[in-house]
Amino acid sequence: MRPTIRAIGLTVLALVLLPYVLTPFYGLGHPVSTLMMGRRLIGAQVARTWIDIDTMSPVLPRTAVAAEDAQFCFHHGIDWDSLRERIEDAEDGDVVRGGSTITQQVAKNLFLWPGRSFIRKGLEFPLALWIDLVLSKRRILELYLNIAELGPTGQFGVEAAAQYAFGRSAAVLSAQEAALLVATLPNPVTRSARQPGPAVRRAAGVYIARAQSAEISNCWSRNRGF
Repeated sequence: MRPTIRAIGLTVLALVLLPYVLTPFYGLGHPVSTLMMGRRLIGAQVARTWIDIDTMSPVLPRTAVAAEDAQFCFHHGIDWDSLRERIEDAEDGDVVRGGSTITQQVAKNLFLWPGRSFIRKGLEFPLALWIDLVLSKRRILELYLNIAELGPTGQFGVEAAAQYAFGRSAAVLSAQEAALLVATLPNPVTRSARQPGPAVRRAAGVYIARAQSAEISNCWSRNRGF
């Protein structure tokens, strides 16, 4: 019995440590998310065409940061101020907003699983800090924009999503189109960029304005426009 327990413990430890070993190698290449791998294993549709961040329309990464993580350029994987606010909201009985940083979402998408659980969050936090330490902000954002689920029928990444929604490459999207894509998050099955409803259009308008804000401009200057 004891050797079996030890073997199980070592297996669990290896699985926990594996993402830390793999992260430095993700500075290059075109990795896929665990969700994409899972979908392929069961024969579900997956569409993803990698596009380098230099090739994307410049408004896309800027709009993604404005919408998903305005402090992306300044935190180290976790936005502690935002996290404190969410905890205070929960203590006050308010509905807790989403608020994972882009780096946390990369950690979840590359190595963990969707859904909410304390176990996943416990694994996600230190992994996000490690990813921020090992990879550049530019690479983290490039990974995010190529692995996020952004379409209703298995479209992952901005290139596949742009082709599905607008019939053209993410390299030539307008500010409005970029904002509509980002506005489908976190549920691109019920929120459409191809046929946007009022809520998606309103969110897109907010993201366009935010992308031009001084806060995002400072972020861009800090990172040389990615």
